[in-house]
Amino acid sequence: MSEVMHNEEQEFWHPPVIPSELPSEALAGACERCGTEFMVGARFCHVCGASRSEKVSRSAEHNWAQALEFLRVLEFHRIKEWFALSTASLIAFLIGAGCVLSAIAVGLIYSVQSLADFQAIQLWRIEWLLAALAAFVAGILLKR
Repeated sequence: MSEVMHNEEQEFWHPPVIPSELPSEALAGACERCGTEFMVGARFCHVCGASRSEKVSRSAEHNWAQALEFLRVLEFHRIKEWFALSTASLIAFLIGAGCVLSAIAVGLIYSVQSLADFQAIQLWRIEWLLAALAAFVAGILLKR
């Protein structure tokens, strides 16, 4: 007992308390009934015989499902419903959006050294924007 409490005054009817960093409820492998830690891979408590709660064993599965929940937004049929577009119209819209991003990327990737470079970059931007316009018009025409 001397290593538990160092020079602490205590009354004779109170047991010495070991300060712990984590309460037994916070431990992932602690029994809910008696508070002892489970042995590695055990399904039952070795002290009281209570079964290990399913929330501890399924916590890893739940974490993965929760982490990947945001990917449901990217499902194709959900995007179709959100934009209220047909399949062909949505594909044309995505192609048009890709062409707009390509027109922006042309300006970021290439640098202007001379007037000829400036004209070439502007020509490429115009071509990408015309392709985007054609894709958007095709998407409008294909909409039901």
